Amino acid sequence: MPPVAIVTGRTNGDTGGGDTAGTPAPADTGIPASAGARRGPARAVSEPGRIRQPVALIRLLTGLIAIALTLLLADYARATTGGIAADVAEAAELVPRPLAGLAGGLTTAAVLLVPVVLAARRLLGPDRRRALQQVSDGLLAAVLAYGATLLLDLWADGVAPASLLAALTQALPGGALGHTEPVYGYLAPVLAFMTASGNREHRAPWAVLALSGLAGLAGGYATPTALLLGLLIGWTGAHGTLYAVGTPDPLPRPGEILRALRESGLRPAEAHPAGPDRYLVRQADDRPDLDVQLLDRQAVTAAAVQRAWRRLRLRTAPHPRALRSPRAGLEHEALVTYAALAAGVRTRRIAATAGLGQDTALIAYEHLPGRALDRLPDEEVTDDLLADAWRQLARLQRREIAHRALVPSSLLVDATGAVHLVDFADGDIAASELVLRCDIAQLLTTLALRAGAARSVHTAVTVLGADTVEAALPLLQPIALARTTRHALKHTARPTAAHPTAAARTGGPAGPGPDEATGGGGGLLEEIRAEVLRTRPQAEVRPVRLERLRPRTLLAVVGGVVAGWLLIPQLFAAEDNPISAVADADPAWLALALLAAALSHVTAAMGFVGFVPERLDFRNAVLAQLAGAFVKLVSPGGVGGIALNTRLLQRAGIPTAQALSSVGVGQLIGLVLHLLQLGAFVYLLDLQPGGSELDALPAVVGGLAGAAALLAVVSAVPPARRWLAARLRPLTTEVLPRLLDLLRSPARLAVGLTGQLLVSICLIGCLYCCTRAIGREPSFASVAVVFLVGNAAGNVAPTPGGAGAVDGALIALLQQTASMEKGGALAAVAMYRLLTLILPVLPGWAAMTWLQRRRAL
Repeated sequence: MPPVAIVTGRTNGDTGGGDTAGTPAPADTGIPASAGARRGPARAVSEPGRIRQPVALIRLLTGLIAIALTLLLADYARATTGGIAADVAEAAELVPRPLAGLAGGLTTAAVLLVPVVLAARRLLGPDRRRALQQVSDGLLAAVLAYGATLLLDLWADGVAPASLLAALTQALPGGALGHTEPVYGYLAPVLAFMTASGNREHRAPWAVLALSGLAGLAGGYATPTALLLGLLIGWTGAHGTLYAVGTPDPLPRPGEILRALRESGLRPAEAHPAGPDRYLVRQADDRPDLDVQLLDRQAVTAAAVQRAWRRLRLRTAPHPRALRSPRAGLEHEALVTYAALAAGVRTRRIAATAGLGQDTALIAYEHLPGRALDRLPDEEVTDDLLADAWRQLARLQRREIAHRALVPSSLLVDATGAVHLVDFADGDIAASELVLRCDIAQLLTTLALRAGAARSVHTAVTVLGADTVEAALPLLQPIALARTTRHALKHTARPTAAHPTAAARTGGPAGPGPDEATGGGGGLLEEIRAEVLRTRPQAEVRPVRLERLRPRTLLAVVGGVVAGWLLIPQLFAAEDNPISAVADADPAWLALALLAAALSHVTAAMGFVGFVPERLDFRNAVLAQLAGAFVKLVSPGGVGGIALNTRLLQRAGIPTAQALSSVGVGQLIGLVLHLLQLGAFVYLLDLQPGGSELDALPAVVGGLAGAAALLAVVSAVPPARRWLAARLRPLTTEVLPRLLDLLRSPARLAVGLTGQLLVSICLIGCLYCCTRAIGREPSFASVAVVFLVGNAAGNVAPTPGGAGAVDGALIALLQQTASMEKGGALAAVAMYRLLTLILPVLPGWAAMTWLQRRRAL
């Protein structure tokens, strides 16, 4: 038989963008690159090894969190836990004491016999080698769990707060001296053994554990919290052990696979390993060969975690289907495959699906000889072949079936040149319009990578129609594509003069496109857009926002919550309560602080318009700076203002490249002036090493020296040097030329410089007036140094408005620089942040709404 190409269902979860880039298979096997993504290189199936399953780590972390929460609730929610314990104790008094003692003795004996019975049952089974490994794992987990209960008991008795010990224990029954154990430790090692040895499916041991726990509660030997801690420790210890030492590989032997296929009504004769978790099975009586794909719980868990994250982040991601069994995963793939066959799509036919125990399942396809698209020679990639691929996708689209992973390994070409779509593991039926358009965008990119943008778009328009291809254009962005496709795009050349960008063809701005903003690789995507626009010049090219949640936004929200959690207790723990200090503030100084805060928006507008050669409406510029106060609530310091200013310039008719350059010039000049102001105020304070008022000069010099050393190191490392050069290229190609244009308008440049200086002076004045309002009298120069350093910390902090970083830096520096006590510094900073961060939010929202209605934003 000639060499065969085996293409099997993917089991990873990176869809919507979707497939996981794996190790390319050898060319002589025809195994697609995605086949080995989950388990790495092929391994010998005759020697079952050990693997660390992600599900064990997830459950270990979940158990640790549950234990910590249980201890916290037991200590801080004493009324609730105490009430539950009292109710249980009251109900236990209804049970006769002799009966409770007898039940406790019998269940204790039964619990001790459970591991012995389970171990004997395992060792007397057919696979004694694997059973011995599992029993050894169970014994190790039991020892570790019992040790953990003893350590927690010792900690609760000797180190933990007395309130926690009281919440975990109660007096011994029968009037005996002492108290019960903080952790009901009899159940932990038994549960750990059951879990680690793979005996979770038997109901009798679980019933014994439940009866033992109830007997402990009825006899008064445990509190509900102690019982819960014992169970959590046993469960957590088992999964910690399984992750530390690994679990016996659940990959079945070839004999088990043949037996499962025979039970499904097939006639398998022999099975040959064909890669990780994959077999080529030959059948008797000249029946067609089978491609068998195995799916174990490790792959299901890894895919579920990836899907859950992408579902949280992307609107087009598949439902997570978290932690379902391998059989459920195969049933889903089979369902989508059958739907595709019913739609008339050429694909492999399913011969059988079968379960192999609790943790493994298999799906068998009729073998389909052929080669993946990326393995065809160039002369075989004809326009007819590309059109055939589009016809297959069109049939899926008519039935609202989404493939989600139309990468080269999913397009199998047989000996006649016909295209077969395979790998429906992440597909969906009744898919939304957005997801269906993502499939078109993905196939456009896949075929363009293989045959060029012009041929890909031409065949798509011929088969699907120009309207359908145009509708997919806003989805043509890297984040919507598969991971292997994004990787391939990064290695494609930028468009040349023969392939101008879509923006150039439509006369639009030549600034960075959506591809650069979402991960790079925009060269080929720009060519595809240009080809579509050649057919439909009026097509909408603005990308659809696919992200629900950006990692930066998530980090900002978490940082803001943490900062608030740390700051709020300080407001009430300080020696001088800042709330009362603000209430008793001097009204005159408070009014001056409010005026300075308000003027900062006007001066910021001066510093903004001064670096824009084009004429702008100054009123809109002031309102945009005020709107930035509202945007600060959901964006890190400085980021929201930059985006608003750029948008304001774009709506004013300034091309994107010039708008970004103007904003960049303002940021660059602002940074230089910020450093010059800091140096001037440090000089005014006569700060020298060992100075009496502030020892900041050594820190400033040390920071500059460290930055210089870091720059030298980066310049000496070629990859780092190229990275830095790429980041600085916009400065040399866009910002500096814009700055040279501004030098021709000295009056406008003077306005910009004045505004940049005055905005810092206004905010320094606001902070200074806040300190005077609460009765403190620091020098203006010291407050200026405090503000300039603290504001720099806020601009680099990833929290909304620099929350936490600005507050902590200002408070600490006011104590050191201005010799203010903690309570006074906290009150001054609280008042300053109230005037500059909180109060402008409502006016900022009104300004942003007004600008949007006027189409200025």
